[in-house]
Amino acid sequence: MAGITPIQLIVGLGNPGDKYTATRHNAGFWFIDQLARRHQASFRNETKFKAEVASFEYEGKRIWLVKPTTFMNLSGECVGPFAKYYQIAPENTLVVHDELDLPVGTSRLKWDGGHGGHNGIRDIFKHFAKDFWRLRVGVGHPGTKENVLSFVMKAPSSKEQSLIDDSLDRVSDTMTDLLSGDMEAAMRSLHKKLDK
Repeated sequence: MAGITPIQLIVGLGNPGDKYTATRHNAGFWFIDQLARRHQASFRNETKFKAEVASFEYEGKRIWLVKPTTFMNLSGECVGPFAKYYQIAPENTLVVHDELDLPVGTSRLKWDGGHGGHNGIRDIFKHFAKDFWRLRVGVGHPGTKENVLSFVMKAPSSKEQSLIDDSLDRVSDTMTDLLSGDMEAAMRSLHKKLDK
């Protein structure tokens, strides 16, 4: 999607609870937590939205940071009602999630597309929309389909975690473009940085 579409809602996907905090499937939560720290935003539990919610102001506008507490497979039960309540359109929404098809340390910004077998995205299709902005955070692939579940539910190695953290830092550096709505500039900047 071309044009100016400022991001108002950033949703990180993951599973709630300490036992899942360090797992690859929680890469979306990692990014949201990083943004909250950068903008000194504090989370509160919003039971009516099944989420932990924080916010900050950017150029006079409220930016929402959301972590569903529904578990990954039911992420849409949070995203749909939250976006509807605050009247946030899909084109103003960024969903951040782990991506098996990208190498560790790589992230990509994209508009629309299929769910690629990601159950969190699949449920957002069901309850919200099929077209929205996505930040796909590369966590690598175990090599076989049979090992995918156990792979995403385990923590990356320390080296992999360092690469992922560096990738998320580089993504955070593009947030001015994202929040301003210049998505093409954000994509050029992000993908250039990540390809270095």
